[in-house]
Amino acid sequence: QVQLVESGGGLVQAGASLRLSCAASGLTFSIYGMGWFRQAPGKEREYVGSIGAIGSSSSYAESVKGRFTISRDNAKNTVYLQMNSLKPEDTAVYYCAASKSANWPYWGQGTQVTVSS
Repeated sequence: QVQLVESGGGLVQAGASLRLSCAASGLTFSIYGMGWFRQAPGKEREYVGSIGAIGSSSSYAESVKGRFTISRDNAKNTVYLQMNSLKPEDTAVYYCAASKSANWPYWGQGTQVTVSS
């Protein structure tokens, strides 16, 4: 079955950087677009950004544009989320997801990112 496993979360101070990883198995990784989403306490899950199957295109939410970068290594079946200049409002559980269409049918369990001020 499809498994997406996030890692790399933690507690950091504002202005710091973190890199999240999402390791995928059970699917042909190189044909899936990969996305990152987050959910803060008391809020709905929101889109952070995504990257195309071969990594040639990416998009980001306005709130993270210029600070976050998504990349992927198809040889390692892994997608990354590099987060720089972190802000307290970036505190959330971060999820990766996989898709071949407009929907996101596969999700990881999430990793907590906490940014202190």
